[in-house]
Parts: sequence; C-alpha cells; structure tokens
Amino acid sequence: MPDIVEISVRPLVEYVFRGGSIESGFRTGSPLTEGTKAHRSIQQTYKETDRKEAYVEADVEYGDIVYRLEGRCDGLLFNGDEVTVEEIKSTAGQLELITEETYPVHWAQAQCYAYMYAKADGKDHMTIRLTYVHRKSEEQKRFERTLTYAELEAFVLMLLQAYDPYARLQLRHAEERGRSIKELPFPFEAYRQGQRKFAGAVYKSIAEQKRLFARAPTGTGKTISTLFPAVKAIGEGVLRRLFYLTAKTTTRTLAEEAFALMRSKGLRLRCVTLTAKEKICFKEETRCQKEFCEFADGYYDRINGALSDLWSGETAINREVIEAYARKHRVCPFEFSLDAAYAADAVICDYNYVYDPRISLKRLLDEQKRQTAVLIDEAHNLVDRGRDMYSAELIKSPFLELKRQTKARSRALYDTVKAVNDAFITLRKKNMEQSGVLLPEEEPQTFIPLLEAFSAEAEAELLGAPEGEYRQLLTDTYYAAQHFIRTAGYYDEKYISFAEFERSEVRMKLLCVDPSGMLRLMGKGYRSQVYFSATLSPISYYRDMLGGEADDYTIAIPSPFRKEQLDVLLLPVSTRYRDRERSKEPIAAMLHQAARERPGNYLVFFPSYEYMNEVYSRFAETEFPGDVLVQQGGMSEEERESFLASFRSGAERTLLGFAVMGGVFSEGVDLTGDRLTGVVVVGVGLPQFGRERDWIRQYFDGTGRNGFDYAYKYPGMNKVLQAGGRLIRTEQDRGTLVLVDDRFLQPDYNALLPEEWKPATILR
Repeated sequence: MPDIVEISVRPLVEYVFRGGSIESGFRTGSPLTEGTKAHRSIQQTYKETDRKEAYVEADVEYGDIVYRLEGRCDGLLFNGDEVTVEEIKSTAGQLELITEETYPVHWAQAQCYAYMYAKADGKDHMTIRLTYVHRKSEEQKRFERTLTYAELEAFVLMLLQAYDPYARLQLRHAEERGRSIKELPFPFEAYRQGQRKFAGAVYKSIAEQKRLFARAPTGTGKTISTLFPAVKAIGEGVLRRLFYLTAKTTTRTLAEEAFALMRSKGLRLRCVTLTAKEKICFKEETRCQKEFCEFADGYYDRINGALSDLWSGETAINREVIEAYARKHRVCPFEFSLDAAYAADAVICDYNYVYDPRISLKRLLDEQKRQTAVLIDEAHNLVDRGRDMYSAELIKSPFLELKRQTKARSRALYDTVKAVNDAFITLRKKNMEQSGVLLPEEEPQTFIPLLEAFSAEAEAELLGAPEGEYRQLLTDTYYAAQHFIRTAGYYDEKYISFAEFERSEVRMKLLCVDPSGMLRLMGKGYRSQVYFSATLSPISYYRDMLGGEADDYTIAIPSPFRKEQLDVLLLPVSTRYRDRERSKEPIAAMLHQAARERPGNYLVFFPSYEYMNEVYSRFAETEFPGDVLVQQGGMSEEERESFLASFRSGAERTLLGFAVMGGVFSEGVDLTGDRLTGVVVVGVGLPQFGRERDWIRQYFDGTGRNGFDYAYKYPGMNKVLQAGGRLIRTEQDRGTLVLVDDRFLQPDYNALLPEEWKPATILR
C-alpha cells in the first residue's frame, strides 16, 4: 500500500512558489488573497449553469506516494464543451502594476484546480482565468491562458517533485510519532486522586467531539491530565493536532515541562510555543520592512529551508529554539514560529491565536480544524479576555489631530476625517448634560459609512506615506476604525454601546457584555474544546459565558489533598468600601498576631492597591520583627521575579508580601514547601463599582439572570479562589489560610468556597 499524503492546493503552491520579503507593517483591512465582497460581485454575474466555490479533488501518484489534492475554486464557467476555471483576487493596490507574471502562486493555484477538474471530467484542455478586483473602485483586470491536460499534469507533477522531500520528512515523523505514542506510558508512577477520571473525560470529549468544562483543583495535575489523553488521541488517529491555550507565561512553561516529561518517556511529537511578536522580535523597533529588517528581507526565499532544517533536528520548539534557527537562516522569528505552528502536532500559545479574529491562525483550514482539539488552561480568564477581544472603542481626539494634519496634504482624506470628527461633535451636543450614556443600537451604526470612507482614503495615503509621526497616527487611527467596523458587524443582542464625555473628548464603545456567542463562533469547527481551571466555579456560569451548551460535558474533580494540610481561619470584619477605615486596625493586628504565632512566609492579598497601601501604613505603625514586600503597579519581569525569589525556603526571618488580588502574584505562582506558610485574602474580590460594570449588571438582569452575580460576585470570588489556591500546591505542603470579610459567612458566598476550606475557624 502506498503512503497517502492529504494536502490542500493552497499550502502546496505556497510552499513551492512563495518567495520575496515580508512586506510593510501596514496591511489593508482585506489582503490580496482575500476579499469576500469582490468574489461575490463577480460570482453574481455567473450563469445558472456555472458553479461558484466549486470543490475539486484528485489523487496523484508520485513515486511511492499518492498525493490526495483538494481545494475549492472560485468559479467553474461552462460555455458548451469549453470549461474555464476562474480565480478571483482582490487588492487595494494599483491594478496597472499587476502583470501576468506578478503572482505566479495565483496561476499555480488555478492550474491545480483546472488539472483536478480535467482529470475527473476527462477534459483534454482547460482555460484558466485570473481576475483581479480593486476593492475601492471595483475595477477589474483579467488574464487568461489555455493549457492542455498534458501541460496541466506536467505542472502538477513539477509541484509534487518540489514538495516531495518535505512530504517524506513529514511521513517519517508521522510514523515515529505514532509508534512512540502507542508505547508511551503515563509519565508518573501512579495517577493522583481524580486524575484518571479527569484524563478519561478529556479523551471521551475528544473522541465524541464534545466540549468539556472541568473544575480540577490545584494538585490534580491539570496539565498532564489534559495533554496525555490528547496526545493518545493523536496516536489513535482521532486527532491530527492540539492547541494548548494559556493566559500567562507561567502556565505556558508548565505545558512545555509536561511535554518534556513525556519526551523523556519516548514521545516523538513536534510542539511549537508561540511568543508575542514584540517579545521575540530581534530588532529594537518592530518594523516589518525589508529596508529596515534583514530578517524580513528575503524571508520567503529562505523559509522552506529553515523549516526543513528545524523539523530534521527538533521536536521541542520553544522560544530559544525558534530564535536559534531564525538567526541561523536569517528569518523573522515571529513569522517563522507561525509557519512552524501550521505544521506542528501541538501548539502552546495565548488564547488570541484561536479566539481573536484579528490574530487567529487564519491559514488553519476547516478540514484541519475538524482534526484539532483545543485545551484551554485557566479558562476562567477567557470571560474577560473574550469581552476585550470582541469589544471596540473609538476616540474623537485622533480624528481631530488628523483633521489638522491632513488639510494641506490630502483634501479627500481631510473630508473623511472631518466627517467623523463632526459626528463626534453632534453626539456630544445630543448629550450635553451627561458624562456617560447608553446609546441606541443605531447610533454607532451611523459612524460606519463615515469610517469606511475614511479607511479607503487612509489606505491610499498609507501606501505612499513616509515614516514619521503622521504616518504612525494615521496607521493607529486606521486600525482602530477597522476594528470598530469589524466589531459593528458582530453586534447583536449580546452587545451594548455607550459614550463617555470629558471636556472635548468623546469615547464611544461597542461592549461585548456576553462573549459566549463570539467564543462559540470562533471555536466553531474544532473537533473538541476542553475548558479547565481550579476555579471554574460555578461551572454553570462559566459554561454559559464561554459559549457552552446544555449537552456539553462537565466534571468536578475533588481536591487530592488531605483536609489536615490546611488550617482555614475567618476574620469576620466588613471590608466594604464604606467600612474600610474601621477595618484597617483589626486586619493589621491579625497580621502581626499570625506572624508571631507561626513565623514564616505570608502572601496577603487585597482587592485594590489603595486599600493595600492603607492597611500597610497602619501595619507599619507597629514594629514588625521581619521583612515586608509591597507589590507596585507596573512591575517589570525582573522586579516580579525578585519579589517571588524573596520567598525562600528555611528563611530565618518572617516575610510578609502585600499583593493585589487578580494581579501577577495571585495566579500561576508555585511557592511550595515552607516557601509559603500562609495566605491572607482580604475581601470577596468584587470588581470596582463603576459605570461600565454596572451596565453589565443591568444587561444580565434584563436577560433574566442575576446581574450582580454575573457582573460582580462570580468574577470577584474567582479572584479569592485563585489567591487562596497559592498555598497548598503539593502533597507535602501545609499552611494557614485566613479569609477576611464577614460576607464569607453568608450562604451565597460560602457556597462558592471549596469544600476543603470549610468549616473555617472564626477569629474574634
């Protein structure tokens, strides 16, 4: 039996024909290879007998491999016995600069479609048409060729000859991967309590193409419990790849360590970690232009060699490996990592690579998605991240500044900028006595045609504008307008819109109050999605907010730790804003007492910097025989590492670290053994009361859900659970947890606490 390699036409021709440099950092809203509107405008002119978005496939033998080609051509046009394959491309550039030879990759794509149709239908020749459409003017430019079946077949065989060495490299890896996965044991001596059940639920969800929402407490071994069954599913042929999504660098490292552990047991699986562009860029200033960056210049001429070299020697492709090979082959490390990710078995990356429509891995085809599982770590973070990704705001002041700067440069651009600025002025006059107001849905929609006109003129200006402050202002404003237009297209009943006014400034926002619909849309097509966290509580709330449905699977794993490992105390004072002055003295006294009675290292979490600093000032009024650290806003990575490094094992002096709930020290921090003696959580973590948060409350009240729970209580208590979860991380840890707030005694708040935190000893 020959080996079968399945490949879509587009990645095949891009592999063979791509060349040149990474273009300017500015890219229009719809790049050359896209343009749904342009496609539709041409396809609407087709006759009833013509076909649009026509699926074609063919098996082609080359050597001892059968290449299973498939793709979807824009048009199949029939005129008697003559058949024309049409490929449509849109552009914002000048049509007169496009010649018949400008884009060989487009001809290659169309010729493959023509060959596949001719092979299936027995045609001895085919006509191929490339149609370029200008997005603004809708002007068209066409090129046509007629090729015999023999010419088309020879062309496709030439493509396969160029691709064949890479395909064989992939086949060898697939064989090694499959064999290693079948032989891979669970990488620990035994499963922890609940771990086998969790891993089984993950495998079942993947096999049955379901979503899974899992609450798995600290110590369950969440990372290996999700990765191991997903890897096994790859070995069984159920999956082709997996994405492991994280919100923070610390959890990304845990995933890398889990793969390293499985690798030490024999696993051969390619795993790529994606690092943010601004972090991995080799240049001091991130400007993707061949004139500025030698790693962008000629990138596509060298990328195939770089990838082949990478895959020949590496399976653990982390940031350091990407940087080393990128320097060796002189390619952009960020784009290199993306290209590697498309061919990897596993990808560790931020949420936005799957869920953010501006950043997501758009080259992942539908068929590939159906063979991909998405594992979402610390999934509680995705609610607010989703709100951010699917919301958009527009500010008046950049348009006012552009109005001043464009008047002498471009009359057409000036007119569009002035129109947007005038619309903001009109909005301000309508609401003269207001500092903030909810807007009717149609109000922001009146801005859309103005922003589209501005975007079209801005694109034309940016294609020739020199570097400088003016170009940067125009670029930033253009992208803000594009994001607002795109978000307005998603706008539905899960959104609200509002405007805020401060002197002459106007800020208008499309707020995705409930991100569940957009998260469901962006996750559509993936085989399975597994949402897991130690604090996914209540699961019903997170299933609702993360796009789940009634028939999704849920699981709650009990804590693997013994109850006697944790002493839970409760100081029932009110930390409500109106009572904070009275609360400072008892909290400061409790901290002194805890440090005296059980010396060691403590983290003390507060709901805000202001409250933390006030309590610290009161605490410092009494002499303390130890050391104190206080978290500062905007700490650098080195400062954060220094803060955590101070929590040393076997320290002779007591250490208190004052920190903020929901901040960098309340999630993803492992201070095991006696590096952490106790954790104090002050307050129930409610988000700060404000106009936007209260509109969120009103929205959920209006949908029949408890608005206070959805806007305040559940997000707040999640911060409490995260902060308290820093304490017991292993079977050997012991410690004291102090909860400070009388609301923890109320049934509705108490019900949200983990069972292992109950009952608490009341401090008087």
